[in-house]
Amino acid sequence: MLRPSTRSLRSLAQDEVLSFLQGPISLILSKGRQARGEGRTISRQACLLALATLLAFSAPALAREQLVIGVSQFPPTLNPSIDAVLAKSYVLGMARRPITAFDARWQLVCMLCVTLPSFENRLAERVALPNGKEGVRLTYTLQPNATWGDGVPVSTEDVLFTYEVGKHPKSGISNAELYRRIVDIHAIDAKTFSLTQDRIDYEYQGLGDFEVLPAHIERAAFADPANYRFRTRYDTDPTNPGLYFGPYRITELVPGSRVVLERNPTWWGQPPAFERVVVSVVENTAALEANLLAGSIDMVPGEVGQISVDQALAFERRHSDRFVVVTKPGLFYEHLAPNLDNPILADLRVRQALLHGLDRAGINEAMYGGKQPVADTIVHPLDWVHADDVRKYPYDPPQARALLEAAGWYASGDGIRRNAGGERLSLDLATTSGNRTRELLEQVMQSQWRAIGVEVHLRNQPARVLFGETLRKRAFELALFGWVSAPENVPRSELNSEEIPSLENGYRGQNNVGYRNPEMDKLMDEIEITLDRAAREQLWHRLQGIYAETLPDLPLFFRADSYVLPKWLAGLAPTGHLNVSTLWIEDWRDTEAATQ
Repeated sequence: MLRPSTRSLRSLAQDEVLSFLQGPISLILSKGRQARGEGRTISRQACLLALATLLAFSAPALAREQLVIGVSQFPPTLNPSIDAVLAKSYVLGMARRPITAFDARWQLVCMLCVTLPSFENRLAERVALPNGKEGVRLTYTLQPNATWGDGVPVSTEDVLFTYEVGKHPKSGISNAELYRRIVDIHAIDAKTFSLTQDRIDYEYQGLGDFEVLPAHIERAAFADPANYRFRTRYDTDPTNPGLYFGPYRITELVPGSRVVLERNPTWWGQPPAFERVVVSVVENTAALEANLLAGSIDMVPGEVGQISVDQALAFERRHSDRFVVVTKPGLFYEHLAPNLDNPILADLRVRQALLHGLDRAGINEAMYGGKQPVADTIVHPLDWVHADDVRKYPYDPPQARALLEAAGWYASGDGIRRNAGGERLSLDLATTSGNRTRELLEQVMQSQWRAIGVEVHLRNQPARVLFGETLRKRAFELALFGWVSAPENVPRSELNSEEIPSLENGYRGQNNVGYRNPEMDKLMDEIEITLDRAAREQLWHRLQGIYAETLPDLPLFFRADSYVLPKWLAGLAPTGHLNVSTLWIEDWRDTEAATQ
């Protein structure tokens, strides 16, 4: 007689199972009676016990329906075009797709589009502009089966609406420069559109920051553009399926606590392995370890987990039977942002003194095991345009004190410097509260700065407040956080004088420090339109030279991020740049799941 498979056995009715097992169990029990001289009948409970034992030993592991990801930050908004925050990008990576993105090999690829435009495939063509300059017309076709979660096709109507929002001066969109460069957009049909840019630059094929918005949902919220950021349905109705078109859609959101995503039935690509993904916020990074061990979370991602390299490696040594650690150096830049409208920090000599007063090399060795190299520029050594021949600020407390004296800050009896008016040299420093690594770094910096006569008060805030309000409205003195970029990414949004957020421009842009340098503005323009690599490299070196001389930021470290992953999870590929690993979550899989 053929034995049914475990899969079909699980589908039998209970009485059928009992009948199926009656013969084998009778034989087992009859042998027991002969040996012990006992007489008994086969009970229903005995059959069920035998069934459970059989299934336990013969059945392959069931696929996990849920993956729980522990992160240290909650996004201040879910609107893809407002506030460029990595925690938001990480969540939306599962629920949306950009038009283009850089993959884990650092190659530009289509995601929502079908084909990258190029001059070779004639989807890109040079055009003469009314001002006499040369621009480029690009043609993109959206994925034919791309559909919002409510069944409405993703179409060029959405593209045109997104352009309308992006170009409005009051909309609050982060990357305003992108929309200023677009001269016009035309819909060719429901899935194909062309746009004209006012220049041909080396990144002309990419359209990653053009985040397509659902016109049928968001148009009502945009009726009053000045208040769009407060009325966007991504925040007022975040579980609306019509906001998402990725492998997952958001079905539950508890502010500051968790985001729940479930499979999106309208997703056109490879089905994801997990029925549900929970992004659980544990803002205290020390508690992330405890949650991993307790099984409350399955993994901590490098992008937004904020577990330091040494902390992650120590964790792996203790728990290598359950977890594996993947450390990925990438285009992450940890720095101090000084508000340049603050009269103390506006003085370059003070900023130089603050850097000379920090033993960054010693901090790297003591805190990061030498794996977070000191940064002297904004461009990571992994990027081909990195320059090393820039001004450097080694640890030199005597030089720091001399610079402060020159800036008019003199030693006093209590160790804190004062100016001629008797004002103390005192600054507030903010970072993301609960981030153990950053909080420890703050304390070290606070101590080292006190040694040169600078008083620092720590004013830490939850990430959603720091990024969503404080930095955006420039209500800070010093802030400690990180930037992440795409390969060879011009820092226009962070350093261009037109990108300073203000009430008047709807807080557009990310130049939170208020850096104004006409030479830097001009240089960024030149870099973008220089197609010759050798010539562009020289311009990049000049940009980094100006950065190191003028210190719009105080560079600290180039960061390596650690992913703490369960051994059963495969397919996750850290990218090492701006585009997060969740953009390819459909490739993630449970290696212990049954193969059918």
